[in-house]
Amino acid sequence: MSRLVRGFTILRVVLRHGLDEVVLSGFNRPWLHSFTRVLTFGRRLDAPRGVRLRQALESLGPIFVKFGQVLSTRRDLMPPDIADELALLQDRVPPFDPAISVATIERAFRRSLDEVFVSFEREPVASASIAQVHFAVIRDRYGNLRDVAVKVLRPGMLPVIRKDMALMRVMAGWVERLSADGKRLKPRQVVAEFDTYLNDELDLIREASNAAQLRRNMAGLDLVLIPEIFWDFCHPDVLVMERMNGVPISQVGRLQEAGVDIKKLARDGVTIFFTQVFRDGFFHADMHPGNIQVSLQPETFGRYISLDFGIVGTLTEYDKEYLAQNFTAFFRRDYKRVAELHIESGWVPPTTRVNELEAAIRAVCEPYFDRPLKEISLGMVLLRLFQTSRRFQVEIQPQLVLLQKTLLNIEGLGRQLDPELDLWSTAKPFLEKWMLEQLGPQRLWRELRLEAPRYAKILPELPRLLHQYLGKRPDKAREQQLLALLAEQRRTNRLLQGLVYGGLGFVLGLLAMQFVVRVQLF
Repeated sequence: MSRLVRGFTILRVVLRHGLDEVVLSGFNRPWLHSFTRVLTFGRRLDAPRGVRLRQALESLGPIFVKFGQVLSTRRDLMPPDIADELALLQDRVPPFDPAISVATIERAFRRSLDEVFVSFEREPVASASIAQVHFAVIRDRYGNLRDVAVKVLRPGMLPVIRKDMALMRVMAGWVERLSADGKRLKPRQVVAEFDTYLNDELDLIREASNAAQLRRNMAGLDLVLIPEIFWDFCHPDVLVMERMNGVPISQVGRLQEAGVDIKKLARDGVTIFFTQVFRDGFFHADMHPGNIQVSLQPETFGRYISLDFGIVGTLTEYDKEYLAQNFTAFFRRDYKRVAELHIESGWVPPTTRVNELEAAIRAVCEPYFDRPLKEISLGMVLLRLFQTSRRFQVEIQPQLVLLQKTLLNIEGLGRQLDPELDLWSTAKPFLEKWMLEQLGPQRLWRELRLEAPRYAKILPELPRLLHQYLGKRPDKAREQQLLALLAEQRRTNRLLQGLVYGGLGFVLGLLAMQFVVRVQLF
């Protein structure tokens, strides 16, 4: 019943704000358009369409606000009036009553506000779809006064999200059953992934742990600042972190006046993204402009400041290697290898002809090489790839949905900072270095070091286990077993000699291959 009520609520908001024209534009059902005109007879829409869209998303709740945040970075796909209005969703969502923040903090720590903080600014400095932020001062465990930002969860979020996700699951089931592309698109798995990330955002302890992990990962890069987390002041509903001082990355004019190298800033953003994805397999997945600032402090001038770590993406070693090989083949314009990788991974049916898939991928990607970012719409590239994937029955991978969303965010940021940025040539050296590390002896040595503790535990136990095994058998059988064991030992010795010689040849081959790769491959 609650799903039906929520469905009618969404329909009412769509009709009230005049969004039915956009929603129904993709349906070739004349009767549906006629029915809508009857329902909306006498409706007056005085506000601009961008304002109406923003207000509708705000009234529908956090899931729809996040959708608007993603759209706000894609000015190449939307008219300027809509993009400008949706940009207000990044950090200007209407705040809730500060008294609720105070009550939430006091309930979380079971102390009065004055006992928790040295000072607390009741007026919020930022308000987003999931939480809002206040500035405060704390005394840390060493007795030092620290300026902090206090993030407080919006009240009543969980029931709203559960209702919306239940409705989305029902709609995903309809799409899977009624659409010809339903099974290939895996809508229910995609919704399940989205549900997981949204629920993670409602636990601020999880967000704090994400920030701590990213801070460790990025410590040696000197390109991005991650706020310190004060664990003594953290709770699932309250997060206290170091207060960061920076200029929002959307204020490009102010950054230029301060002397920030905007072109370098755009390149650094690409480097940060690919480092998090391919080196760490752990990346900030909510990189809209409201979560990114730039430091103007003398000691950290020109560095990024990342905020809001509720959504992070993770990739397995298999995912990283597969993506890196795809990107590398793409940068080399080796479309045949891209097609082979899709078939090898099982993303397309094994009966797919490599040359046909190769030709289709070439037709999509080739026109966009050697162009600056201002002449490339990654959204259009993805759209054409989506059309190609439908033809070849490519299965959508739910674990990569966040990566695709983040890549669109990165392109949107890059487009705002430096339209002349060549996204491909900026990313190529990083992937080149990463692939060499994967092919070289560094990876072999790293894996041996990881497996060494397990081998060290097993090897000393082998004589005892062998003695116990032989001691349980009759004498004649034991003698036969011992002879067989000696024969097997001789074969093992010969095999080990072969492995040693083969290993030496393998290492020498790797070194030679690295040299050839460095000289010729890239």
